[in-house]
Formats: sequence, structure tokens, C-alpha cells
Amino acid sequence: MTARAGLDMGAFSPGFHRRRQEDETGVRLPPGQYLTRDFPVLSAGPTPPIERDSWSLTLEAGPGERRTWTWQEFMGLPQEEPTVDIHCVTRWSKLHTTWRGVSVDTLLDGLDTGAAEYAVAYCYGGYTTNVPLEDITGGKAWIAHTFDGYPLAPEHGGPARLLVPHLYFWKSAKWIQGLRLLVHDEPGFWETAGYHNYGDPWREQRYSWD
Repeated sequence: MTARAGLDMGAFSPGFHRRRQEDETGVRLPPGQYLTRDFPVLSAGPTPPIERDSWSLTLEAGPGERRTWTWQEFMGLPQEEPTVDIHCVTRWSKLHTTWRGVSVDTLLDGLDTGAAEYAVAYCYGGYTTNVPLEDITGGKAWIAHTFDGYPLAPEHGGPARLLVPHLYFWKSAKWIQGLRLLVHDEPGFWETAGYHNYGDPWREQRYSWD
């Protein structure tokens, strides 16, 4: 199976500035980033064709703790509309982006997560990425289906993608199929290829040697 990445799939970059910077309007950006008003499309493979009537989302939290939503069921869950800044490891940042989707907290509500401390997002096409559970709970992450008032375009991860805006955008996995909660950490596609295991833009955690 060919692995396909989240949005943020640039080639390795040899160097960058470690100083925090501001754009021409005085907006503070994470170090080494530049402001863009575009929404670059970067993927590790072709966009998979996913029809909404065949799409589903599964959350696995251990033996007997499994939930699956069809598209219709997912759209019937409480919806939120976060406005967030997003930052790509390839150095662009896009500010005040607007989304609509379901909080991961809503998906986990009432579910026994046990001793789980990590999550792996897995996607249509085989892509995976890992995040600590605390980084997708507490109002920090969503499964988003709408961007800027329109259904999320396939090239940006539609029908739905994970949105974890406080980490580099490769963690916001496109074409999300499910979340698997784990007791142990399990690096994903780009993490095993040399990207940083955590990916904090403000600490310039781009690659494993950062």
C-alpha cells in the first residue's frame, strides 16, 4: 500500500534561522516561517478518491472500546468552528484559518481510554502520524470537514482531516480514517523517515536531529 502524507510533506531542508520573526505587518511568526495567503498543496502521493457515502471514521481505545461513525452520523455530532493559525514544516504559515468539524473531545466523550497516552492517526492511502493523547484533547484538535466556509477539498484532505494546529501541519493528517489510542508511542510515516517525533513550530522541531 502506498503511504500518502498529510498536507505538510516538503523535502528535508538543510538549515533555518532560530530567531523568532515578524512579517511585514508585525504579526509574530514561529522561527524560520514566512507568511502566505495561499494554501499550498503538498502530498506524498495522489489524492485518493473517497466518497462521503463510503467514508467512515473509527476510534479504537482498546479491547471492546471501539466506535465507528458513518458520514451522516459524524455530521450529526456537535460541531465546532475553530479559527487557528497553521504552520508547515516547509516554512509557510497561514494565519486566522477557519474550519468546521468535530472536536476529538466529543469523539472520546464517555470512552474509557485506560492507560493510553498516545494516539496514531491512520488514513485512507496508508499514511500515519503519531501524537500524544494530551495534544489532541482539551480543545486542541478536531476532525475537520469544512475550510473557509466550503467543504474541505480532496487535495486538502477532504472529506475530512485531522486538525492539530499547534503542531507542524504534517501532524494534521489528511484523509483521516481513524484514531488508535495506545499505551506506547508509535512513530508514523514521516517520523520514521526523519521528521521530529513531536513537531512544535515554536521550538523548530522539524527533524529528528532538532
